[in-house]
Amino acid sequence: MANDLDAAKAAAAEQAVRDRVRKGQRLALGTGSTASFAVRAIAHRFPGARFDCVASSRETEELARSLGIPVRPLRGDDRFDLMLDGADEVSPALDLTKGGGGALFREKLLARLSDELVILVDETKLVRALGERHRIPIEVVPFARPVVEAAVARRGYRPSVRPGPGGRPYRTDNGNEVLDLAPKVPLTDPGAEERALREISGVVETGLFIGLAQRVLVGHADGRVEERLRPAPG
Repeated sequence: MANDLDAAKAAAAEQAVRDRVRKGQRLALGTGSTASFAVRAIAHRFPGARFDCVASSRETEELARSLGIPVRPLRGDDRFDLMLDGADEVSPALDLTKGGGGALFREKLLARLSDELVILVDETKLVRALGERHRIPIEVVPFARPVVEAAVARRGYRPSVRPGPGGRPYRTDNGNEVLDLAPKVPLTDPGAEERALREISGVVETGLFIGLAQRVLVGHADGRVEERLRPAPG
């Protein structure tokens, strides 16, 4: 099964790079297993080519540099032509649950700075509603975590602290912790829920990516890739 999922992710990544990436673009690079397939596909298709890249995590930055893709720090005036990333869940409206790799704040910031966000997934990530199969991560300030846990519990979630090395809480590249929220039922209004969670003092960012993805490529183990575009308003 794992090999089938990897084949599906690789197929989506390779098509995205073939169809959407051009030499010299300003690229934002996501984090996680599927994003790593995209980074490898860029290096394979454009050996030695120069891109203007910013990565959403140290992990992706190290991978890109090891493959000869230059990566630089974020600048105040940055805009990106394209961001390639994965997702934990994709709804029919192309809303997303993200953050399984722990880079949700940086991923969302780069997504907002990108002209196009292309999401690469295998078919197991398709859901009818967010929260159906995956917990919803939120990045929180460590000092405020007990207050945040109590607040999200009052909203009907069952929060758990994401574990890190040595049994300590996982820390993001920003030095924050992650709470993974299990909803009682899938979200009927993820946009409203995203706004409500962000209003809780101590929440840095949520893993609900609403209205950000323009295009989703769904890979299959046999190499097929289906393209889904954001539905037109109304």
